[in-house]
Amino acid sequence: MSINTQQNSANTFAKDTFKDEPRTQFVQQSSQDPNKEGAGGSNNNNGVAAGNNKHDINSQLTKSNRIVTSLLSGGIAGGLAKTVIAPLDRSKIFFQTNETRNYRFRYAIRWLRHGYRTEGLLSLWRGNSATMARILPYAAIQFMSHEQYKAILKTDQKDTPKIMRFLAGSMAGVTGQLATYPLDKVRAVMAVTNRKGEYKSLVQVVLKIHSEEGLLALYRGLTPTMMGVVLYAGTSFFTYETLKEAAASSRSQNEEHPTEKAAAPNIYQRLLSGAVAGLLGQTSSYPLDIVRRRMQTGVSLGKGNKYRTLSGTFLYVLRNEGIRRGLYKGLSMNFIKGPIATSISFTTYDYVKMGLQWLFLATKS
Repeated sequence: MSINTQQNSANTFAKDTFKDEPRTQFVQQSSQDPNKEGAGGSNNNNGVAAGNNKHDINSQLTKSNRIVTSLLSGGIAGGLAKTVIAPLDRSKIFFQTNETRNYRFRYAIRWLRHGYRTEGLLSLWRGNSATMARILPYAAIQFMSHEQYKAILKTDQKDTPKIMRFLAGSMAGVTGQLATYPLDKVRAVMAVTNRKGEYKSLVQVVLKIHSEEGLLALYRGLTPTMMGVVLYAGTSFFTYETLKEAAASSRSQNEEHPTEKAAAPNIYQRLLSGAVAGLLGQTSSYPLDIVRRRMQTGVSLGKGNKYRTLSGTFLYVLRNEGIRRGLYKGLSMNFIKGPIATSISFTTYDYVKMGLQWLFLATKS
């Protein structure tokens, strides 16, 4: 490769680092084989070019680079999204686990305001250390495994049934949850704790749960969690990938001479796709989220063994609190935090992954 070609490639990246098209140009300009698909610079008018070029880009990376890219991107995306909505999440968990307090959005805001006035701003992020300890590995494993499952199930191929997208998302969610579930239990306990300084570290929470409830208590609520994540992750990934594909196709058709850049969804389309994905995903699995939170925090809140089983917890909430005020308590909060968190997570993942891919490709050249 000549020096001029390398300089042209670097200038292409400098103009627009976080777009799909410049990275594709890098691969095309670096290729010396004119028979490779896409090397001749021909445009694909059916909107599939972006998908094909993604495979070209991945083929330039080693397997370890692809895994590292998805792990780092997933961890950053998950950590950022959860940190942004941490106060809203803590408020939701408080009302989910409280049998007597009816939920209203204004009550949630009032509860957060009370915490701010009495214990300070940082109290709104209490339990966020446990959240980060869980969400960083969870999101990293989930996004990484999702890439692997997509490759196995060939979800990017036109003749693959769309249901495979749902299956790939569900399997990724289950993989992430199985690897990090005890930390989710710890995080829920810390989130419903109102006494300042009761738990000073994650280790202290784990030791107390172990001494009072036993080691297996760290996995209490695992069954509804697995059932819920199948619906949530499957619906979220399916919706996001489908809407993103539709946006790419629409942009391609609206261009007289479509290019890979024109076929790539912009940031607003990605955010909107993520918001819709989060809304549908969390709504579909919300009753199971109520059940798992009750099972996780029942003993810590002095409810004894009332919430020991999935069916028992579900029926108790249904009979005593009803559907709207029980199984869907706090759902309106999810209409706000769910779309925000998911849109941030998916969009951040996409752009961080693009940046890391560019970094690996630039380093390799």
